[in-house]
Amino acid sequence: MLNLRSLLSLIVTLLLTYNFASAQVQQAPERSMGEGPYDRLIIRGVMLVDGTGSPPRGPVDIVVEENRITQIQSVGYPGVPINEDRRPQTNDKTQVLEASGMYLLPGFIDMHAHTGGEAQGTPAEYVYKLWMAHGITTVREPGSFNGMDWTLRQKERSKTNEIVAPRIFSYIGFGMGNDGEITTPQEAREWIHMINDQGADGIKFFGASKPVYAAAIDKANKLGLGTMTHHAQTRVVYNNALESARLGLTSITHWYGIPEALFTDQIIQDYPLDYNYNNEQHRFEEAGKLWKQAAEPYSDKWNSVMNEMLDLDITLNPTFTIYEASRDLSAQRRAEWHQKYTLPSLWEFYKPSRISHGSYWLNWGTEQEVAWKENYRLWMTFVNEFKNRGGRVTLGSDAGYIYKLYGFGYIQEMELFREAGFHPLEIFQSASLKAAEVLNIDDQLGTIEVGKLADMVLVDANPLKNLKVLYGTGAVHVDEKNEVKRIGGIKYTIKDGIVYDAQKMLQDVAGMVKASKEQNSYEITQPGLDY
Repeated sequence: MLNLRSLLSLIVTLLLTYNFASAQVQQAPERSMGEGPYDRLIIRGVMLVDGTGSPPRGPVDIVVEENRITQIQSVGYPGVPINEDRRPQTNDKTQVLEASGMYLLPGFIDMHAHTGGEAQGTPAEYVYKLWMAHGITTVREPGSFNGMDWTLRQKERSKTNEIVAPRIFSYIGFGMGNDGEITTPQEAREWIHMINDQGADGIKFFGASKPVYAAAIDKANKLGLGTMTHHAQTRVVYNNALESARLGLTSITHWYGIPEALFTDQIIQDYPLDYNYNNEQHRFEEAGKLWKQAAEPYSDKWNSVMNEMLDLDITLNPTFTIYEASRDLSAQRRAEWHQKYTLPSLWEFYKPSRISHGSYWLNWGTEQEVAWKENYRLWMTFVNEFKNRGGRVTLGSDAGYIYKLYGFGYIQEMELFREAGFHPLEIFQSASLKAAEVLNIDDQLGTIEVGKLADMVLVDANPLKNLKVLYGTGAVHVDEKNEVKRIGGIKYTIKDGIVYDAQKMLQDVAGMVKASKEQNSYEITQPGLDY
């Protein structure tokens, strides 16, 4: 029998699901914020981190005409007054954005970014503003779980800047919209043709039988569609990460399939005999032991697999952040942004549950977290060395699950890349240029260079010294008077030459959360506690 607290929690969950189910599938509202694009915009006196991997330089003035960078002009030296004679000339059509002391970076690209779903109850506007407020100007949306038509419509509205949203690259879940499961190579080819005709950018696979998977990847490559695979444990027996790379797959998301390619004395994960994949504690607890079953770092097997994957030019999109709670649940559950920016419906979805995906905290404790910490060490070693040997690595958050909030989770991914051994400049290169290469837009985006489109991020603190200044909540700083304050937080996000006030977008999100809490008489509390 349910006690009173459990009954109230159940009622709240049902109410939240009802209240937000329709909001999730609604198109985002028409854009009512953002200035520009201007005939001529000059960003003055900024420190430039151009995304190529080059070191910062400044002060520089950046000229943007409409949606195109037309000039990058050095205007002085550190500690010396700006040489006004070197500054680009203004006219009556010029808008000036004073940015002295700020850092300018290319717009970030989240290569694993879901808008959410009915279960999370997250309106598109909420998700998009969190992304944009954290400098994310482009997303790869894998799976299109709200429906292919819905996602493609959002993509077109973002392209014309009818809505406040990153540009969207829609990767359709394999088989979505098909009448029944795809079981033959011919059916796979026909489905690929269908989504290509409808405007998809790529396919997300979870795996499939070898003939079907091979046919689909082959047809996608011939049509110029991108491919990515989450090597699900129910499908990795058909193809591990290396075998997928040999078929021509262009990118791997998460890390499943890589340890299986590195097995030396087994061919199947060492599952306990009472394992049940539908029990998500089983699924994720055992996944945390998987890298220990793989070949030792830098062993012959480890090197040979990595080198062949490098030769095949496959891209890694690790999404470290989405599993971070597995190694420190309390820290992620208590992240400081949840109170102000996490919707009640999303918080309900995060809670321990035998039903909600990614809410696998049924009996999660010290032993599981210690195993996952070792899992991370081995995983990060592989990813960092892959990068060091010339491999392409991109950033993705997969937020909306496992206590990861949109936008905030992407900056957490940057911090985890730093832990893995990436220099901050390598992180920003992966966040922009490397991702643009995968999406085949590196001729237009991914770096701040003359001739490219104006997707940029302005932050009023040095993100190389402390990535935390990129969070919407900023970073803690104690000044010379021993006063505690917050520094950083992205000041402006520029997409297609349109300048958005990042802090205003966060205020809008906070307003949505507050209104939902008031409507539902809801307070965020910790599982099993009333605080």
